[in-house]
Amino acid sequence: MKVVMLMFDTLRRNQLPSYNSGAQALPNFERLAQKTVRFDNFYVGSMPCMPARRDLHTGRLNFLHRSWGPLEPFDDSIFEIMKKNGVYSHLITDHQHYWEDGGATYHNRYSSYEFIRGQEGDLWKARIGFTGAEKLDSWKSAEPLRRNMILHDQINRSYIRREADYPQARCYQAGLEFLVENCRQDNWLLQIESFDPHEPFYVPDRFKAMVDPALLHNEDDWPEYSSTERINNPEKIKNNGKHYQALMLMCDEYLGKILDFFDEHDMWRDTMLVVNTDHGFMLGEKEWSGKSVMPVYNEIAHVPFFIWDPRSALAGEACSELAQMHDLSVTLLDAFGLQKTPRMTGESLLPVLAQHKQKRQEIIFGYFGAHVSITDGRYVYMRGSHTPENKPLYEYTLMPVHMRRMFNVDELRNATLHPGFSFTQGAPLLKIPGSAGFYSSYAHGNLLFDLACDPHQEQPLFDPETEAALLCKLSQALVEAQAPADEWMRLGIPLNPDEINAAFIIKEHKERARILNDYLGPLAGTEMHPDTRALLLEIAVCDDGKRFLCELHQCHKGKLNRRDVVAFYERGEYAAEIYSLFNKPY
Repeated sequence: MKVVMLMFDTLRRNQLPSYNSGAQALPNFERLAQKTVRFDNFYVGSMPCMPARRDLHTGRLNFLHRSWGPLEPFDDSIFEIMKKNGVYSHLITDHQHYWEDGGATYHNRYSSYEFIRGQEGDLWKARIGFTGAEKLDSWKSAEPLRRNMILHDQINRSYIRREADYPQARCYQAGLEFLVENCRQDNWLLQIESFDPHEPFYVPDRFKAMVDPALLHNEDDWPEYSSTERINNPEKIKNNGKHYQALMLMCDEYLGKILDFFDEHDMWRDTMLVVNTDHGFMLGEKEWSGKSVMPVYNEIAHVPFFIWDPRSALAGEACSELAQMHDLSVTLLDAFGLQKTPRMTGESLLPVLAQHKQKRQEIIFGYFGAHVSITDGRYVYMRGSHTPENKPLYEYTLMPVHMRRMFNVDELRNATLHPGFSFTQGAPLLKIPGSAGFYSSYAHGNLLFDLACDPHQEQPLFDPETEAALLCKLSQALVEAQAPADEWMRLGIPLNPDEINAAFIIKEHKERARILNDYLGPLAGTEMHPDTRALLLEIAVCDDGKRFLCELHQCHKGKLNRRDVVAFYERGEYAAEIYSLFNKPY
């Protein structure tokens, strides 16, 4: 058996014609759909980039125990298992997060790997004194870490002079070279992992011209992770979508090069092809841009997935089975006749293809410390924190590093030793107080959507009976995922499922209204974006915060937005602590 896996980053489902007939023409993605089985209910698991890749390696979810971080010493890696069993795996990627502190243990699990430099803020080239980023609006409005990424990205671009120099082009060229060299060999897996179409949406001009010639004069192609209210630039939001479309045209063309190779060398006969992604992206929907700073709506969570298995030989069909990244892990092992380990909770998709066996009734997904979401394919229920403080919340790890740095001494000072879970194979863990990071799930509340009636998730339901039923299923899913006991407390889920019923849900909603009133006073009932509500919840616990909110209410009528809050502060005399919250990065 041979496997080629094309892994895109940030591939949006509704941008593909096979999922959305109104999408722009992408002939090679359409051709792909005719050559493979398209999954219609594939969802993310752990979010975002490296947590998703930990799911891929380990065959289990990790977001309930850990934020962004490396593979742990006790983790199973399917690529390590393949290597030990005579299956050669080769990674080709321009995904620069593999070479940061929080991703440094992943690529060495493969038999070999190639790293293509230059994507995003990759710390690649050095040009001291470079000033080419200051002209960009995205740089002007950024906080220091993001400014440094934008600066390095602009430096990197100054070394990319031809289309062949673009990281995606180099990834696919290296992939084709591997195939030329090895396509007649057996027992190998090739993972071509392109960071595109992840932002920044950096793409050759010829693709921009296909979407809108005006993009040729628009260099501000790096969207913020933010509410659109905070960005306050409708034209930029619109152009972000166009830049993404242009980059998708490039992705489509380079995908076609692999499909051509399959055709020319008859690889469909004995080679599995997988095309997948880690998550989607929001381009203004529900007044949000990006990911990570908002609930995992379907623009992010509901992702495309295509698979060709030469043994079942199904093509041009759709599958409605619920599936996730950690199911792909077990599927890849199964393709090579290898068994999953007892720690893996994923299920192979090969029996689904061969026998149309349904494996899952529900799945869960989310970010560490944020909403924990569950779907059965029709409903999506997002369970937020029980209180604004979002506690208790702990990191369980033996690898105390974040994305770009180690845990600092202040974080480690309150660490204790936890006996571990069955998947840690007897190893105890550091239990370290954690934080949600980018957004307040409490500011959004618990959200229930009926995708049959509201596919764009624009009208949250108040349906206590359905919410109670999904909460019971969520509680059981947490048990199966071996979630730490503090998750039930953080999410306010009774340990006894018999206590979960419609009356419990109604009581919860009333309690939430009371807590919001305690924090925000009369502003609790004011119409506002959840991003503004999160800001007010932070202000409420500041010195002078209660007075500020009271006087804001007295002077402001109607819908409240973030700019109103900042403008009111600037007209009065209030604590500097409040001002520091206005420019706080997510």
